[in-house]
Amino acid sequence: MKRLPIAERREQLIEAAITVASRDGIDAATVRAVAAEAGVSLGVVHYCFQDKDELLEAMAHEITRQNLSQSLLEMPVSGDADVIIGRALELLWTGISATRGSQLLSYELTTYSMRHPEVRQVSVNQYVVSHEAARQFLETLARSARIDWTLPIEVMSRLVVMMTDGVVLAWLADDDDGAARETLEVFAQFLSAHAELQDGRGEDGLSRRVVRDRTA
Repeated sequence: MKRLPIAERREQLIEAAITVASRDGIDAATVRAVAAEAGVSLGVVHYCFQDKDELLEAMAHEITRQNLSQSLLEMPVSGDADVIIGRALELLWTGISATRGSQLLSYELTTYSMRHPEVRQVSVNQYVVSHEAARQFLETLARSARIDWTLPIEVMSRLVVMMTDGVVLAWLADDDDGAARETLEVFAQFLSAHAELQDGRGEDGLSRRVVRDRTA
């Protein structure tokens, strides 16, 4: 067995755990099953993770990271704010819709930990990480579009998480990709309505919002 730095080995085991749990369910993602999937000994898994609970939390964090990685990496670095916002959400959805198994597993991890008091902290931490990831997403978007949000970033972050959760859960149930995209387009308009250009103040001191009155 090839020796890997512990960080790389943890990544390998997390991916193996996600594969097992996505295929066979969370209960099937035992330390033994994860070791077999990764092709390592039980001792290697125990060396990298204290127990299954720590592994479950790492799985939840990794799914959140994967959801945002493509949108953050490919987000346009300049352009009209409303275009950048729309493109960012489009990229976010592209990454999510390509990993259906992982998305379903994310919700299963949440409900599993809420039903099992000994791992209740997993779901709590899952949303701490999700809100921080959404904050990073919004801050990156603001830098690219050169905008300021008109609502507190903490509120905006929670809105992004709640909207994304709702859209993904509905999509997992009805498999309606078109409806999911339409909903995210509406949410993009909402975000644009709460963004103002950083240099968008006139002599009267009033903010010039990204989205103007379409009937004007």
